Amino acid sequence: MGLRILKPNTNGQRDMSYVDTSELAKGKPRKSLLKKSNKVTGRSHGTISIRHRGGGTRSHYRIVDFNGTEKLGIPGKIEAIEYDPKRTAHILLLLFKDGDRRYFLAHKGAKVGDEVIVDTKAKAKDGNRMQIQNIPVGFSIFNVEIKEKRGGQAVRSAGQSATLISLDGDKAQVELNSGEIRLITKTNFATIGIVSNDEHSLIRIGKAGRVRHQGRRPHVRGKAMNPNDHPHGGGEGGCPIGMKHPKTPWGAPALGVKTRKNKTNDKLILRSRHRAKKK
Repeated sequence: MGLRILKPNTNGQRDMSYVDTSELAKGKPRKSLLKKSNKVTGRSHGTISIRHRGGGTRSHYRIVDFNGTEKLGIPGKIEAIEYDPKRTAHILLLLFKDGDRRYFLAHKGAKVGDEVIVDTKAKAKDGNRMQIQNIPVGFSIFNVEIKEKRGGQAVRSAGQSATLISLDGDKAQVELNSGEIRLITKTNFATIGIVSNDEHSLIRIGKAGRVRHQGRRPHVRGKAMNPNDHPHGGGEGGCPIGMKHPKTPWGAPALGVKTRKNKTNDKLILRSRHRAKKK
């Protein structure tokens, strides 16, 4: 798989690129692993509750097993690598030796026919999922379990990976892609490797229609509105917003304002991602 750049035969194809999916499975997804997904229209009882949302292509949700501990010690064979419209990464259809089939997050370099396993301790190879205490230091990991028995909660988007930097002490030290270093319980599970579809960030949308297909509607600048519609509105020509800092349409501070309220896990963060950026 790689990035394909279209030859601009039409204006809409100029500067457009997409990920080549020729190696992905062409058939329909497994029906037993699908469920209906409510369409996000951005409206509640007819009133806009989420701006810039609506339309888009309808798609089913693939039931992905982010935990895998129900199949502990049972090898699984990669039956297909599929596209998932609800996430940036690709997914694997695994056929286990007991006959069960499940969707898992695909790792970079996954091939049909490869065998992977979820166990407390297994061979250290890409795609295998095991307890963090049994993964060699320095390895790249993804689908990391933050809270015990909750399944993978972090590092799940395309091309992402975290690095296991230490196993000293009671907890493991994991460096996330943002630069944050976090303490995680050693008995939590993680998958070795890098999340698939690492070229997703290089995609050039090319035309507005592709964005509309994703369910995203056009944005309008606040300074282009009237004063009664937005705090930035009004004035003549290309005038500034007329205030010290930008605001939301409802007058609350915007851009750069901290919104994180859950601070119960602060003791588990050794280095903040904000401090990492300053260095």
